[in-house]
Amino acid sequence: MPAPTLAQILDMLVSDRLIHAGQRQDVLNRGREQGRHLLLDRRAELRRVLGRQRVSYAVNDPELIASFRFRRADSPELVLDEEAVTESMARHLGFTFVRLDPLSLDFKLVVDTFGGPFAEKNLVVATADQPQLLTVATAEPWNTTLLQQIAEFKKKPVRPVMASKSEVLRVITEFHGFRRSMRAAEAEVSSTLPDIANLEALYRVAGTNELEANDQPVVQAVWYLLNYASDQRASDIHLEPKREDALVRMRIDGVLHTVHRMPRTVHPAVVSRIKLLARLDIAEKRRPQDGRFKTEIGKDEVELRVSTVPTAFGEKVVIRVFDPSVLKQPLADLGFFPRELSIYESMIRQPNGMVLISGPTGSGKTTTLYSSLHHIASPRVNICTLEDPIEMVQEQFNQMAMQPKIGFTFGNALRNVLRQDPDVVMVGEIRDPDTAEHAVQAALTGHLVLSTVHTNDAASAVSRLLDLDVFPFLVSGVLTGVLAQRLVRRVCTSCAADEALTNEQIEALRIRGASGRQLKVKRGRGCVRCRGTGYRGRTGVFELLKVSTRIRALIQQKASAQEIKREALNDGMLTLRECAIKKMARGETTFEEVLMVTEEHALY
Repeated sequence: MPAPTLAQILDMLVSDRLIHAGQRQDVLNRGREQGRHLLLDRRAELRRVLGRQRVSYAVNDPELIASFRFRRADSPELVLDEEAVTESMARHLGFTFVRLDPLSLDFKLVVDTFGGPFAEKNLVVATADQPQLLTVATAEPWNTTLLQQIAEFKKKPVRPVMASKSEVLRVITEFHGFRRSMRAAEAEVSSTLPDIANLEALYRVAGTNELEANDQPVVQAVWYLLNYASDQRASDIHLEPKREDALVRMRIDGVLHTVHRMPRTVHPAVVSRIKLLARLDIAEKRRPQDGRFKTEIGKDEVELRVSTVPTAFGEKVVIRVFDPSVLKQPLADLGFFPRELSIYESMIRQPNGMVLISGPTGSGKTTTLYSSLHHIASPRVNICTLEDPIEMVQEQFNQMAMQPKIGFTFGNALRNVLRQDPDVVMVGEIRDPDTAEHAVQAALTGHLVLSTVHTNDAASAVSRLLDLDVFPFLVSGVLTGVLAQRLVRRVCTSCAADEALTNEQIEALRIRGASGRQLKVKRGRGCVRCRGTGYRGRTGVFELLKVSTRIRALIQQKASAQEIKREALNDGMLTLRECAIKKMARGETTFEEVLMVTEEHALY
């Protein structure tokens, strides 16, 4: 099959109503000049990514058409991108179109089937290898000469599938670039490195000559991992040494995915490089260490917090990725409903009092705290934060890191910070009577105090303060409100489809008056944008308890959490379960997510 011409591709797009006739003519008129500029840009980008001065590259027609950034004729709110052009071509030419998801591809299959130079030259990626058939993704499935060469070399038939050129090139660059770095690093490791797969050899590792942390292959490997984590929107990177190799796992939307495997001989060098960046002691391998560093990934500056612990097979490293765009979100983007947003904004706008945010680890409390502080920050407000550790350095705040080893704890810090003339004090966590007492005293003396507690719901936070020996009349006098929260995964908008809840699901959620009715919700079918999970991103689920006059009276009477919650419900509070159900009804999340994060918070 001959390659389609530019005019033929444009006709396909007009037929699919992706562009109109005027845009078609615009490409034909300005295509040559546009192609020259695009070629220079792509070559410069490849030189930067591959680290080579000379690169061979040719712009294909889908890239050229996408570079015009036309508004799609069928959906004016969308821009015609290379993927849409390629998908239209595949449909007209009779090829299967695929979106390449790096997390679903077999790393070993991709890098072992074709060598890096061959893959870069011919832009081919192996996606499946069966005994009698090899499936290859390419931007030019009509290139029968190349496919025949591959079939002869692999001694089996080849099935081509069509993918956009940029996706094919991205997979090749990431996978083969990481593989080259790993091989180069492995080759430079001293052959005298002991076998750390045997637990008895663990204490001898510190005395060996390991690969230097600043050697280029290791630097490249760490660079690939950080960029890959950014591309996949990972919140955490785990480097876990095992007996035979080392796992690289990343947490995306709250779920861990295995993305790479490293030779176990290279793992110590990669760990040393990360520890060097975080200004940790490279020689110390027996004790846990914590550090942080900043880096630029693309155009964004990202802060990373590093934690290391010794394990049976070596040091395990977890890198927490703090994206400023996540921690500094507008409150309206966190997932509040309008009523709850209005009430919460009024709470944190008070000149004094205490606002608590509750929830387990990983429920988004830090994001809500930072977003709240940014919401009220101004040159006229002095904001002091007490954190352990400082999650992200922000110039607008006066941030203090707790150092328990020298006695600088939350309680001691609160004694001194009040002499700094603060308007707002953020306490990382109220976890002991001393901190609780001083936080309450700060709120009583005319300051707004924001803090977190580890309780399951909003009403239990009141009981937690009383359990920490704070007098009931003090709690009722300073507490403005409590926000309990969880995170649920969002339904992927690219593959969302309608479905109806079953009667069993309705009964499990205890939705009043819904038995026997058909309740429509959304569910993601799975696509490359959501890595086949049906979810992309997360949103908050909130239970906001505003302390009313009646609730203040209950607190003074040392009422139970159940009594306080019942009164808050009478005042119109949404429980975590109700909020999650409401988001499910709006098509934002699914039944499984609602049940998982609010299992203990069924409606009364």
